Amino acid sequence: MSEKVWETYRLETLDRLVFVGTSDLSGILRGKSFPLSEWDKRVRCGLGWTPTNVQITCFDSLSKSQFGSFGDLALVPDPTTRITLDRSDNVFDFVLGNIYNLDGTPWSYCTRSLARRAIEALYQTCGAKPFAAFEHEFQIANMSPRTGDSFGLKGFRDAKEWSGDFMAALAQSGCMPDSFMKEYGPSQYEVTVKPAIGLTAPDHAVILRALAHDVIGSHGAIPSFSPILHPDNVGNGVHIHFSFIDNMGVPLAYDEDNPHEMSELTRHFIGGILRYLDQILALLAPSEISYLRLKPHRWSAAYNNLGYRDREASVRICPVSKLSHKEVSKQFNFEVRAVDGAASPYLAYAALVFAGTQGVRDRIEPPPPTEQDLSLLSEEDLAASNFKRLPQSLTEALGCLGSSRAVRDWFGDNFVDAYIAHKRGEMEVLSGLDWAEKCTRYKDVY
Repeated sequence: MSEKVWETYRLETLDRLVFVGTSDLSGILRGKSFPLSEWDKRVRCGLGWTPTNVQITCFDSLSKSQFGSFGDLALVPDPTTRITLDRSDNVFDFVLGNIYNLDGTPWSYCTRSLARRAIEALYQTCGAKPFAAFEHEFQIANMSPRTGDSFGLKGFRDAKEWSGDFMAALAQSGCMPDSFMKEYGPSQYEVTVKPAIGLTAPDHAVILRALAHDVIGSHGAIPSFSPILHPDNVGNGVHIHFSFIDNMGVPLAYDEDNPHEMSELTRHFIGGILRYLDQILALLAPSEISYLRLKPHRWSAAYNNLGYRDREASVRICPVSKLSHKEVSKQFNFEVRAVDGAASPYLAYAALVFAGTQGVRDRIEPPPPTEQDLSLLSEEDLAASNFKRLPQSLTEALGCLGSSRAVRDWFGDNFVDAYIAHKRGEMEVLSGLDWAEKCTRYKDVY
């Protein structure tokens, strides 16, 4: 390579733009870009960010904000999260960031900082670290569905143009694929990545969604992680799988002497999630259409119950296999099924870890795992077993969130009030639309 060609290449590389992003209250990855030649400076000082940005809804309207035109913040890249995908002449260079006050303290509304704080609270309480993975369902919005192809080969082959590139991009980014399949619904797919420790798990969820839109979209297919694409359609869930390890990597979730194999830590953590599930649901299922999915017989979650291998339970104990070479203690995990793709992975993760940590502190025992259809029970029978129907609308869920002293203690009063205002602004955009029209609006966003 001649000196002139090399100099041109060097300058083009250094002037390539790097995008630094934050997953905001609506779960959208927003941010700014800067020339690669500015990397060292931006890692130290970040880029300017505006407080009122926190109230930009998923529809790009601006909800009521206490900040107005005042205030300044710094969006600072975390270099450990940087990803560079080089696809011929199309380089995608991006990094996740944290939002700081100008004095260097984490901003109270930074979703990634909130997730980190929840993880630290769990560790300080019991010395455990969450070992978690996000399982995503999505649909190809512009693909004609095939009849009779649930979990089928034809749908899997329909994805051949983009699935290989998508899996390769995930692996290149460090989000190691675990499984990929054609799901039950029309043009619906599921992708799972291997578990990761602490903050890396929600980082991977944010990266996965970004790569799906970038890589799959480059093939002309339009993925949508929206909770439900039509009122009569199946839903798209996000199942968050949890187990725990200590500083030495020793598994902490399993106890062979427990009838359902749950360690004391696992029992109390799940007990906290189920105790506070109605109060955090607006953070896990944060759209109006989320509540079309959270109904009995939709294989999602409708009650605050623990299920033993029950795919309609809010929290499900997952099976372990004797076919695996792994020890049972390293396989054992449980999943939370009340989450969807309209949620910021950081907020959903923070809410669940905060609730679980409270359960560990207070030694909350979960109700016995259910092995029956709770929708057939009367309200009296449900109450007798400490089961209750989860909120059935975003309005109801926001009411539970706003009145929760526990959630306000975990996240702060200002954050809770801002989040509620954000969601009310989102709902105003949908005012007057029917359910099918609302589904269409969300489909195009997520």
